[in-house]
This record gives sequence, C-alpha cells and structure tokens, in this order.
Amino acid sequence: NLGKVRELTRLFDEPRLRLVSMEGLVPPGFEVEETGSTFEENAWKKAREVCSATGLPALADDSGIEVDALGGRPGVYSARYAGVGAGDEANNQLLLRELRETPAELRTARFRCVLAFAAPGAEGPLRVAIHAGVIEGRILTTPRGENGFGYDPLFEPVRFPGWTTAEITPDEKNEISHRAEAARAMLPSLLHWLDEPDRVTL
Repeated sequence: NLGKVRELTRLFDEPRLRLVSMEGLVPPGFEVEETGSTFEENAWKKAREVCSATGLPALADDSGIEVDALGGRPGVYSARYAGVGAGDEANNQLLLRELRETPAELRTARFRCVLAFAAPGAEGPLRVAIHAGVIEGRILTTPRGENGFGYDPLFEPVRFPGWTTAEITPDEKNEISHRAEAARAMLPSLLHWLDEPDRVTL
C-alpha cells in the first residue's frame, strides 16, 4: 500500500531508515493471504513472508476500522469489506449502508494499527518487534475531504471534532493517528536492531 509507505516515511523521519514498497522486490504474483483473526496475526504473517521472499528486513502494517454498532466490524476485513479488490469507495459505501439506521451517538469507532518488524535470521525471519496504536472517533453519514485514504473521509476523530481524517492536514493526522502511535512505539525497536552488533549483515 503506497499510501501507507508515504505515511510511515513521514512518521519515522529518520535518516538511517529508508522505506520502500515491496513492489519489484518480490516475485511476480506474490501475495500474502491475510488469514489471521487479529491485526497482530496478519501483521506478523506479512512481515515474515515478505522477509522470507526478499531476504530483507520487512516492516508490515495491518490496520483497519472497528465500528462498535457493528460488533467491531469490519476489523481485519477493512481493506476487503466490500469484496477483494473492491476499493475504498465501495468499502465506504457499504459501511454507510450498514449504519444508515444508526444514530450519531452510537456510531463510535476506532482505527487500529499494528506494525510488525521481521529481520533475516540464520534459521529464517526473526520476530524483532510488534507495536500497536489506536485512534478513537465516530463514523459520519457522508464522506468529506480529499486527504488520506481508506475510511478517512468518514472518520471524525475525537481530537479533531467537526473534521474528518481526510480533511485535516498530514501533519495534524500524524499527531494523532493510529499509525503514528504505532510508528512512535516502533522506531526505538528499529534503531536498536540497527545498532545490534550481531544482527545479520545485508
């Protein structure tokens, strides 16, 4: 997801790190099946399999939106809520249809993000670190804003009432987002790994 690559690059803002998409680094047709029942399981599965396929350290994100009125759905199915390959607009429209009878005070939701970092090891990928972040808010009745991606146009964060995460600036979003919280927690783990004298040399 190039949107996530761009967002994480801004979040880490660390000259020792260079994030790249796995495109061009994995074999043609490579895909990780997200079969986990939690964000943690999926994030680690993606990090492990990309690390195995490339021989490079891999940072994987699994994230989505949990809506209380829907019992926590879409959750781990957020990216494919309206079907595999359906896209952001279709996912947003399905969410709106499912909430059309739900009053504003019951449309509470949260974005959740888990970042997992795997590094090459002598016997396969090593699980170096895993960190999570959450942002609370609610789902609006119509999408607003051109920034962001995914469910951003429908999500009004508690810390920016009256705005969606697609209307605030990237810098404002990076102050409060679930991915920003996870990235802040992950950065020391990445730097610690870089400084390990016995880590695998690439």
